[in-house]
Amino acid sequence: MQAHELIPFLDLTTLGTTDSADDVRALAKRAMQPVAGDPAIHCAALCTWPNFAAVATEALDGSPVVLACVAAAFPCSQAPLEVKTREIELAVAAGAKEIDIAIPRGLLLSGDLVSLRAELEAMKSACGAAHLKVILETCDLGDADTIRTACQVALEAGADFLKTSTGMGKHGATPDHARILFEAAREWHANTGQVIGVKPAGGIRTYADALVYHELASSHLPEVTPSTFRLGASSLLDDLLSQA
Repeated sequence: MQAHELIPFLDLTTLGTTDSADDVRALAKRAMQPVAGDPAIHCAALCTWPNFAAVATEALDGSPVVLACVAAAFPCSQAPLEVKTREIELAVAAGAKEIDIAIPRGLLLSGDLVSLRAELEAMKSACGAAHLKVILETCDLGDADTIRTACQVALEAGADFLKTSTGMGKHGATPDHARILFEAAREWHANTGQVIGVKPAGGIRTYADALVYHELASSHLPEVTPSTFRLGASSLLDDLLSQA
């Protein structure tokens, strides 16, 4: 796979503490046409904060690039559930088509799977027609069995995508952790017929890194399209363009 062929799988992301409306507009322009002179190539999504959803929606108007917003007290998920669901609702009302939320890891690690599932179900309901991408923050979960449990609870609660990382934890995606998510998606599809997406994110900076995850997707998912596979990246695009 050539470097430019990976661009349509990118969620081009800006989640900085100093982001402004102008930053979001500039990133939207780049997401819509990352390759100068070739309007046929575009990123899958622009991902930003909920307070910029309206700005991003206007900037992306008429474009195939989807608006994704992080929400629900991202990245720590430490807030009352009512706050989390309301933030999701506001982002969707302002135009977000995808919502990226991080699970409350404390509930999982303390063994309170009932409360975890209930929170995720409430957040899925708040999404309405928008897709829910559930971030497990695998760097916090410790071992493979715990990551598998997190995948199962997220899928049972209605996740449309499983995502490895916020990009703000101890580390981002690793091939070993991502493989567990791909395996969970493959098993879910085999058991239910539902195709689940997987999004490795965090620390994926080079063409070589991206190829590893695309190969995992190809070997586990029934189809590899922007509807089933994403790469969370803020700097990867630069390397893909330099390779091209």
